[in-house]
Amino acid sequence: MLLSSGVIWRHRSFEAFREDCPGGDPVLQRLIVERLDDALDWLERTAVPTTQRETGNPRTIGRRFDPRQLTDALAKDLSLSRPLTELPDEPVVLATGGFAARMARERGLPLRAAPWSEGDGLRIGQQRGAALTSGMDEFYGRAMPAPPARFSEQDFVRAAQLYGRFAAVEDDAGEPVFQGTPSWSENDLVQAIAKQPGGTAWYSLDHAALSQRVRERTVREMIEVAKELGGDVRHGARIRVKVVAAVTHTLGGLRVDAQARVLDEAAEPIDGLFAAGVDAGGIATGGYASGLAAALVLGLAAAESVG
Repeated sequence: MLLSSGVIWRHRSFEAFREDCPGGDPVLQRLIVERLDDALDWLERTAVPTTQRETGNPRTIGRRFDPRQLTDALAKDLSLSRPLTELPDEPVVLATGGFAARMARERGLPLRAAPWSEGDGLRIGQQRGAALTSGMDEFYGRAMPAPPARFSEQDFVRAAQLYGRFAAVEDDAGEPVFQGTPSWSENDLVQAIAKQPGGTAWYSLDHAALSQRVRERTVREMIEVAKELGGDVRHGARIRVKVVAAVTHTLGGLRVDAQARVLDEAAEPIDGLFAAGVDAGGIATGGYASGLAAALVLGLAAAESVG
């Protein structure tokens, strides 16, 4: 939450969710559509008020929170201890953040997430016989300024280059990297860039595109951040910006049911084992959905199941 833009959202309908994420688990997708609004009400009652009650995207419904305020409110009763290496006898909810750090390292891509998301929950679940979902090779990511640019956690949101829909996306030789129009989230475009050598590509734009807006920012403002961070931005008849695919969170993970119970290969619940956040996978396979929404809904479902 702390590293995000603070927006927790869902698709406007189950059908829209299915259209955007056709490979995802329809049971969990319906759960998020049906339960997120009440979960957001609970979050406001128990934590902090929203800063905005709209997402700024006509395709989605949700609310924006101040990331620092909400993180502080949710973490105030947490105690940190040594890493969990084996499961105790009492019920456990695995919520370790997926395996984004491991995936980024293995694929040679930059990480746009917490550096300790190494897949501990996945490992522990599998030791107990947990089944894995589809989409184990997929991730939600953003195009960021490519090296020599350098970005830190404070730049994860502001440095995202979210204007691929207005650009020709090319490799170093000027050949197209992506055919057609990217999805509204541009996550399909990021997946294509990730498969290029070094996970990089060029966004090539005409000057008229600089005034286009993506929610609260213009293309020009996003490119200026890339330049500020040392990115390769070239001006001429067209403007070219070198970008790299950065991993935010994984889409595959442990298989769970609507009660957040971890399932084995026979689709039977494993006693005392639950998962939430992106340790639970297979929700947004083939597309993109809010990881924060899945974390909130499945976290509450796990608490009710344990409770």
